[in-house]
Amino acid sequence: MVKYWENLYLVVQTIEDHPEHVDLLFKIGLDESEPEHWRAIWMIDKIHEKHPEMVIKHLPEMISFVYTTRNSGKKRHLLKLISLHYIEESDLAQLLNFCLNLFTNPAEPVAIRVHAMQILFNIDEKEPEFSGELIDLIENEIEFHGSGGIKSRGRKLLKKLYQQKKSVQ
Repeated sequence: MVKYWENLYLVVQTIEDHPEHVDLLFKIGLDESEPEHWRAIWMIDKIHEKHPEMVIKHLPEMISFVYTTRNSGKKRHLLKLISLHYIEESDLAQLLNFCLNLFTNPAEPVAIRVHAMQILFNIDEKEPEFSGELIDLIENEIEFHGSGGIKSRGRKLLKKLYQQKKSVQ
């Protein structure tokens, strides 16, 4: 088998230097035909760290694709990227339900659950009436399915949620 992914950082640098190729990288990353294509999403994540403007235009595609992919690596990176950006009102309900299912599923990898929790928190900032339920969910997951990552992010988000709740009262 040919190893296409040996020089990932070189490819990332090349695409940073030639942003016109980001669309091609997305085309590869959103293709489910080869398991290794998750690496294209990893590269997009790395590009986003320095150049979010090169990636943000693909947010609607990322949101649509994350619902269908079964590849954990792609799901992890896409949820991370989604969690870093403004979510359109039209995407809130479906993303809320999707992330609720991911976050409360202990069979999902921890990183996926953590990013889903962050998206739920981001949605809560737009829909504050969700706060009470989100607090209960996070507390439950910390108590019954709390890995280090869930506990760490959960406690940080709970602290913010408690402060928001106090300021509303």
